[in-house]
Amino acid sequence: MSYLFNVILKFIDFFYQKKIINFFKNISNSQYDVIIDVGAHKGETILNFLKNFKIKNIYSFEASTKTYKYLDGNVDKIRKKYNETNIEIFNTGVGNSNKKKIFNELQDSNSSTFNLIDQDSTYFKRKNKILSFFFKKNFCITKNFVSQIMLSEFIEQKDIKKIDILKIDTEGYELEVIKGLGKDIQLIKFIYFEHHYDNMIKKNYKFSEIHDLLLRNGFQRLFKIKMPLRKSFDYIYCKKTV
Repeated sequence: MSYLFNVILKFIDFFYQKKIINFFKNISNSQYDVIIDVGAHKGETILNFLKNFKIKNIYSFEASTKTYKYLDGNVDKIRKKYNETNIEIFNTGVGNSNKKKIFNELQDSNSSTFNLIDQDSTYFKRKNKILSFFFKKNFCITKNFVSQIMLSEFIEQKDIKKIDILKIDTEGYELEVIKGLGKDIQLIKFIYFEHHYDNMIKKNYKFSEIHDLLLRNGFQRLFKIKMPLRKSFDYIYCKKTV
């Protein structure tokens, strides 16, 4: 049953991701100097973009040690095929401080987050029921302390002068990642991020706070799409000069 579940998800996700890739193909060049991938998971974004664009540098961050092992193995294979791209991966979280924080890891690794999880929420209970049916296991949570880095410090360390795309998929932690950019938000052309509207993740902000922060820094929203089977959307904002 778990195999069938994964096949269905991959089939749905293929067409969903294709719409996002087509947006970038229609609005920008086919070559990028720098992509920063926050919430790399198992390397899906890395592979998807390399299949469609020429990229000089990809810097990817994955907070979960367990998921990072999959990412590391997948990236080894990806590097062999796309050997002209410098791909660097980091087993660390990204936020608005350098403090270690509790990271909540779930059986469904796509849902792991620095935010608290409301186990009494209708959304959590629904996910737990689905996972129990397909995988014969409960939607349990493991807590670990994970180090974080601010992107402003990383950008300084790497002496990055411009960022073509910043992708953020951190399960309700997106605002903290953006705040951690500081003034370096001005180096970015596109910010591509996910936002959850379900009641499972206890966020301490609303979408309007991200939207207003980006507007104040000269960005405009160009793209919005609802994720299949989820109460979540992906957004793409770009600098008005692009």
